[in-house]
Amino acid sequence: MMGSQMRQVGLLLVLMLGIARGAVAGDSAVSRLESGDAVRGWEAVGRLEIGGKGFCTGALIAPDLVLTAAHCLFDKVSRKRIGAGKIEFRAGWRNGRAAAYRSVRQAVVHPEYRYDDEKSARQVGRDLALLRLHHPVRNPKMQPFEVGPAMRPGAKVGVVSYARDRDDVPALQESCEVIGRQQGVYATSCRVDFGSSGAPVFSFEGGTPKLISVISAKSRLGARDVALGVALDRRLQRLIAALDAEGDRGATGAKFLRP
Repeated sequence: MMGSQMRQVGLLLVLMLGIARGAVAGDSAVSRLESGDAVRGWEAVGRLEIGGKGFCTGALIAPDLVLTAAHCLFDKVSRKRIGAGKIEFRAGWRNGRAAAYRSVRQAVVHPEYRYDDEKSARQVGRDLALLRLHHPVRNPKMQPFEVGPAMRPGAKVGVVSYARDRDDVPALQESCEVIGRQQGVYATSCRVDFGSSGAPVFSFEGGTPKLISVISAKSRLGARDVALGVALDRRLQRLIAALDAEGDRGATGAKFLRP
């Protein structure tokens, strides 16, 4: 793993999802959240520094829990897991400073995720990891995101992420679309790039952002970019159970809605 993390999944996966539509009308541009006013409300999204070799995006779903993509926790060269102690969550990272710095105490990936099989739809649908921080982030400016129900094709969503050309500030695409879903994978029209792995995808129904997916990879259909995200459903519950089973029993405080 060198540089920022993001996987390129081949066209076959996109075709498996049954996507045959043109560009989605009404998608918003990607806006850099450079000012304090612009980033307000998104401070619980942060940059994950991983082993000093790369970064991903992650988001708080509880004061001590960060949700991201499973492949972010593997070394691209050795293909081995990176120790939790080598990962740092930088909440609200912007212009060289973070609103909070937290080291990671525990990390679990989906029990059936296999890093060696990255290109199948089944593995993209398991590309989910949960991190427990050494110390909770307790700051009224950084409220953890509630997890929302599954979304249907045609639903409008948004994404907040870091990427290789904007690694020092988060960026928001407030409106993109769920194009399809299959085998636990959302295909969306959202714009992502290297570094966006693990970025939270939000539903804005009801006026409050709810986290509904995590970016796993990008692909292309002809000249069009497609972002692939993991549907949470019961996967998050499995991760919380796996985290607790490793030795930290007790309530996590995560809020999520059953689809």
